[in-house]
Amino acid sequence: MSQAKVAIIGATGRMGQALTRAIAEFPGLVLHSAVTNPGHPEAGRDVGELAGRGALGVRIDTDVANALRGADVAIDFSSAQVAVATAVACAQARVPLLLGTTGLGEAAKAQLDAAARQVPLIVAANTSLALNVLLSLVRQAAQALPDTYDIEIFEAHHRHKVDAPSGTALVLGQAAAAGRGVSLPAHPRPTGSAPGPRLAGDIGFSVVRGGDVVGEHEVRFLGAGEELTLRHVATDRTIFARGALTGALWLLGKPPGRYTMADVLSL
Repeated sequence: MSQAKVAIIGATGRMGQALTRAIAEFPGLVLHSAVTNPGHPEAGRDVGELAGRGALGVRIDTDVANALRGADVAIDFSSAQVAVATAVACAQARVPLLLGTTGLGEAAKAQLDAAARQVPLIVAANTSLALNVLLSLVRQAAQALPDTYDIEIFEAHHRHKVDAPSGTALVLGQAAAAGRGVSLPAHPRPTGSAPGPRLAGDIGFSVVRGGDVVGEHEVRFLGAGEELTLRHVATDRTIFARGALTGALWLLGKPPGRYTMADVLSL
């Protein structure tokens, strides 16, 4: 069986290294190329050695276009500043892309939509398979329960995470809002520390940053006399790498368009 060649963008980061280690678990995939930012001290190094897998014969490149030559699919966990350029490069090279970078603004939407007219594209705030099942459950619960139930979304991550609330917390909020048939504010207020009474219909967010927490997300539906809690805890970031590689495999042979991890899981 032939193996699909994977280009990893953001290969020197935590997720890039996790992908390099996890790809060995997927017989249908093989590492083709690895990319980091120009000037990065690890540029030119064997990506397998960096990730603790031993030499793989793949040197870390700084040229995305060069890395995409001969690739069958790309996975990007770089940064919000680089992600759109990656999507444009993949569209030009006709290489399907799974984009796992969070913190993308509204300005990126048009360029991502344009890229998706050329190649199949998954934009995923979280690539954990179980977390994406949680999204479906949150939507169902919000639709089933009356709006007298307050919704609070709690998330915790390591001290180095930049965006808050996390991209995953925001998509959980969007799932809850979709279930209720309303729109989530562009900049939802953190109800966990806001003074004053809870406003009716609010979808609140509480954020914790500290230590080396991989990721915790909890959605609470708080009613009079009862509460429903839906929770996901990540203890190893390899789950995100496995989910992304599962998504990359699924993209192969798909027509151009915008897809989600829900499509991958047939939710």
